[in-house]
Amino acid sequence: MKYLIIVNPISGRGHGERSIPEIEEHFRSAGLDFTLIRTERQGHALELARDSSGYDVIVSAGGDGTANEVLNGILEADHSRGFQPVMAIIPVGRGNDLAYSMDIPPTVAEACQCITNGSRRAIDVGRVYGENFPNGRYFANGVGVGFDAVVGFESLKLKLLTGFASYIVAALKTTLLYFNAPELKLVTAEGEHVGRYLMVSVMNGIRMGGGFYMAPESNPEDGKFDMCVVRQVRRRELLPLVSKFTKGSQKGDPAVTFLRTDHLDIQALDGSIPAHADGETVCEKGNAIRIELHPGKLDMIYQPGLRN
Repeated sequence: MKYLIIVNPISGRGHGERSIPEIEEHFRSAGLDFTLIRTERQGHALELARDSSGYDVIVSAGGDGTANEVLNGILEADHSRGFQPVMAIIPVGRGNDLAYSMDIPPTVAEACQCITNGSRRAIDVGRVYGENFPNGRYFANGVGVGFDAVVGFESLKLKLLTGFASYIVAALKTTLLYFNAPELKLVTAEGEHVGRYLMVSVMNGIRMGGGFYMAPESNPEDGKFDMCVVRQVRRRELLPLVSKFTKGSQKGDPAVTFLRTDHLDIQALDGSIPAHADGETVCEKGNAIRIELHPGKLDMIYQPGLRN
């Protein structure tokens, strides 16, 4: 088995670089054949993963952005010989939502041991088409539309905060910036829905924003997205509703609807669509996006029973 470890050194405000000695020590001690490469620019992790012929496991050591690049690199590579590398994650970024959603331990030591153990499962993967990605972009955790996307955009502007704290502050700021919900048309295999929706979260995983549980019951192996749709609410209702998402207790709230589907088209009938996929900006003021699910498309190393 050959391992390629792709490290984003600036992830988590330098946590990626500081983690390299521990990662190398673990892989050497375990007697694993590995190569470690630091990323040098945005998009580099995707290139490295796409051009990783000869490696059996591609390890993303970074945050959600790095993991999304590695995911896309693996799936865009030439697999004409019938072999696709397995993906693994060492979470050293800000939110690490994909790692959490895929049952990967939170510390470097535990994540490295998880990779050594080698348990794997075939997970579903989504693909989204929109303004920035007209030819599509793969994602494994989820797509956020509306309020959720704006929170992500605003959190990136907060240079003095990191992790969940940055998302909380960004959420408070977004309640002032983004309140008038656009009228959206949602078209799924199960039917159409039209309304003024503050937020539409299309989840393959469980969590976004470092601690907002958009779809607590989601299963990345069941061939369906779990959609959490939030209609327009009064401003004074917004913060109490946001607090429910930090506990995953939003089910049953009259403003919240859960849907399940394997594909979705979203069209703005008025207003526009800000959207992200695994933290990557799909569009800031788009008119339409399309999302589709590819069942069991990626093998990922995980820790069985981690949250049981």
